[in-house]
Amino acid sequence: MTMTSEATKARRTLRPPRRINFFEGRDSVCASVFSAALWLRVVILMAACRVVVHAHSGPPYPIVEDRIVGAYQVSLWTDPDATDDQSAAGKFWVTLRPARADQRIPSDTRVDVSIRPLDRVGGERTARAEPVNRDSARQFVALVMDHEGPFAVHVTIDGALGPGTLDAHADATYDLRPAPALIGLFLLPFVLVGIVWGKLLIKRRMHARGGR
Repeated sequence: MTMTSEATKARRTLRPPRRINFFEGRDSVCASVFSAALWLRVVILMAACRVVVHAHSGPPYPIVEDRIVGAYQVSLWTDPDATDDQSAAGKFWVTLRPARADQRIPSDTRVDVSIRPLDRVGGERTARAEPVNRDSARQFVALVMDHEGPFAVHVTIDGALGPGTLDAHADATYDLRPAPALIGLFLLPFVLVGIVWGKLLIKRRMHARGGR
């Protein structure tokens, strides 16, 4: 009887440790979170693809550089984002320098920017630019560009140095950059997976220590 008990104990001692299944019992909740996070990631990716499939974006770029217009040397930069919600996302920066070195841009210099679609019939949109950081030599304005395509751009300058006009064109495109809320939703599945994976690693170490 004693020999049988000792043999049984020896077999138990030599028996390899049982493999732990982390998805048993309460850990099935972790598996559900994993699955939900992965499905959420797929849904967000599909939604993002629908939004940006026809989109294009980039940094502002110059459409006019150092052109002499009356008493001014003018540069015009743009980030012509088209929108469907009538938000003013067509951005324009007008930089002014006096054509003569002994002059400066007066503080009361006014700049108006107008745009007009070239690929269809449409009305002209005009807005007054505002100085950037109260610097009248650098002025900014945003206008509604309600579709993709080419737009004529007309700049009117008026001030103590006299009037000036400038014509150019810009190609409006939809913005590729996702909204901040969409970025947060895209990162959420990774955060959930990281939290669950960390809990599983902690449980695994606790089980390993308990089996020693």
